[in-house]
Amino acid sequence: MCLAMKAQLDAWAVASAIKTVVVRGAGERAFCAGGDIRALYDSGRAGTPYALDFYRDEYVLDATIKHFPKPYVALIRGIVMGGGVGVSLHGSHRVADESTMFAMPETGIGLFPDVGGSYFLPRLPGETGMYLALTGARLKSAGAVNSGVATHFVPAANTDVLIERLAASEAPDAAIAALAGNAGAPPLAEHQAAIDRCFAGSSVEAILSALDSAGTDWARATAATVRTKSPTSLKIAFRQLREGRKLEFDDCMRMEFRMVNRVIAGHDFYEGVRATIIDKDQSPKWNPATFEAVTDADIDTYFAPLGEKELKL
Repeated sequence: MCLAMKAQLDAWAVASAIKTVVVRGAGERAFCAGGDIRALYDSGRAGTPYALDFYRDEYVLDATIKHFPKPYVALIRGIVMGGGVGVSLHGSHRVADESTMFAMPETGIGLFPDVGGSYFLPRLPGETGMYLALTGARLKSAGAVNSGVATHFVPAANTDVLIERLAASEAPDAAIAALAGNAGAPPLAEHQAAIDRCFAGSSVEAILSALDSAGTDWARATAATVRTKSPTSLKIAFRQLREGRKLEFDDCMRMEFRMVNRVIAGHDFYEGVRATIIDKDQSPKWNPATFEAVTDADIDTYFAPLGEKELKL
């Protein structure tokens, strides 16, 4: 799928008859919920090349979308997670409807918010990106629009009309504006000040300490959620977002490919997938199991260059 999309986008980029590209999910449930995690698990366990080949192809596709020279309109109906984020968030127009459900839940399976998360998450308002990365919290339509995850809100009843207007060569901004609606008030807004304060910490431990000190039900629940995630993944994601804030997009993707190479060679990804989708006991045994046991030197290894195996864009 990644290879087919890349080839088609390359062709459309230079086709004078193509003015705008629209991407939508098949069916009603999801725009795209991401890659086949079980296949990646099986490949990594068996030592076959599929897992890293997939990530390489996926990241190259994400960069192709980011640099696409024409309007790229993603109609993010339903679930948009993992790889689905990569094929929507980097486009020029991300159109939510009433069913949109966005999340980056990777730290809960021993991974990290990839597909360009190191670029777009730290560029969301305040510390929203760090909050989403460490908690895996879900944003519905209003939250997606308010945070900038979605650029527009168009009611689902207007989707087909929108596509017709775009197919008639109407400019995306004009077509979307004519059919846009109000996504409503974002539930997260009441906690934005606390998010910006607590998630601005200098480490995962500092963030948890700030949440613990806040003393509110929301802060306690948020801290409890963070503590269920892989300590290694949390520290990787924290470093990733702080580094990504300073990097250009392609450098973020190269960084993420370095990181995923080490994740596939590690422990927590397999344990997270086992607990979530194989045994489904929801009780992962992370290793290391504590923040204290994950050192800065450990995290450094995830970001080390790959030499001739670096991602080529």
